Amino acid sequence: MTENELVSLYPRLWHMAHDGAWPALRDHGLRSAAAILDLYNVHGEERTRLLRVRRPQSVPIVARGLPGAVLRDQKPMDDGRLAGCLQDGLTPADWYENLNSLSFFWLSKSRIWKLLKARAYRNVPQTVLTLDTESLVNAHRDRIRLSPINSGATLFNPQPRGLGTFMSLADFPYAERARSRARENNVVELVVNHSVPDLVDHVLAVHRVRNNEILEEIWRRPGASSDEHP
Repeated sequence: MTENELVSLYPRLWHMAHDGAWPALRDHGLRSAAAILDLYNVHGEERTRLLRVRRPQSVPIVARGLPGAVLRDQKPMDDGRLAGCLQDGLTPADWYENLNSLSFFWLSKSRIWKLLKARAYRNVPQTVLTLDTESLVNAHRDRIRLSPINSGATLFNPQPRGLGTFMSLADFPYAERARSRARENNVVELVVNHSVPDLVDHVLAVHRVRNNEILEEIWRRPGASSDEHP
């Protein structure tokens, strides 16, 4: 897959954050769980536990002089099912650590809405960011990878996953997969290694959403179309 194909087929990306997250994301960028712990100087056993063990609930992280941060829960994961679909000798702890080193984006509206309406999240407001794919790719192309599956879910029909799940654009077999898959099920996730410190440069709009309803518009880039929303 080429950059031009990615941008043409998936011109927008979406990210779901916890309610009230926009000021911190705007000022400090989007950080993976590992990058948050780097910034907040969390080490030792606590760091190992947070990065290599499933989080059944979101975990607040605090440090003097920094805004509050949240490590999102991993409710869609199940250790037993995860162990059953892992490849390449990986353990669940290895997979959690891998996921926790990445910043995640969805490539289709249908998938972000499916997540928003999931039982674990439908009754709690969420912050949803709409981003320009081309802008993000231009800034972070060397650290971007694509996934053909929802890598953070195993509750329903868990797909095999391993060292080759996150692929470079050049290695992603889009055309081959397109023979049997709709666009939304072809490239499922776009990830950036570690963090996106310049996140605000790529965001077009920010909304507060609950279940299947947009509650309010939090921010919109000047000149951005009113169509920019989840």
